[in-house]
Amino acid sequence: MVPTPHATLVPLLARHAGRAHELLPLLHALQDSEGYVDPAHVPAIAAALNLSRAEVHGVITFYHHFRSAPPPATVVQLCRAEACRSRDGEALVAHVEACTGARIDAAPCNDVGVASVYCLGQCALSPAVTINGELHARVTPARFDALLASVREGGRHD
Repeated sequence: MVPTPHATLVPLLARHAGRAHELLPLLHALQDSEGYVDPAHVPAIAAALNLSRAEVHGVITFYHHFRSAPPPATVVQLCRAEACRSRDGEALVAHVEACTGARIDAAPCNDVGVASVYCLGQCALSPAVTINGELHARVTPARFDALLASVREGGRHD
């Protein structure tokens, strides 16, 4: 027996029902609306799309974009591609870890998550980061501190 899905999931299931090839768009829409894909939703998603729970779970866990738990209040993504590395990107990674207490690509700490990304399209302006989805280039440790302080104060982080 499949449990009743959460109310926010019902319209998505109706829109994608019976179309297994629409699993990724459904998961993206769910994460966009909820911030994560609740593992409790997997049986309902599988049933609606005529997929196994293992198939749905496999897609969610394969793609690093999908979260299975609510995101932390602050999400920092640091570019670790060659251009950013060549412009002291790894020193910035070390600074961000020390400043936030969160280890890169590990569980959030102090409601901050820090993750690697490989190219934010700012190679000429490296190193680049995103903070809660907002892109910043030419980020130094001092600039990162100011951006993070602004986010924590609830302001824009320009």
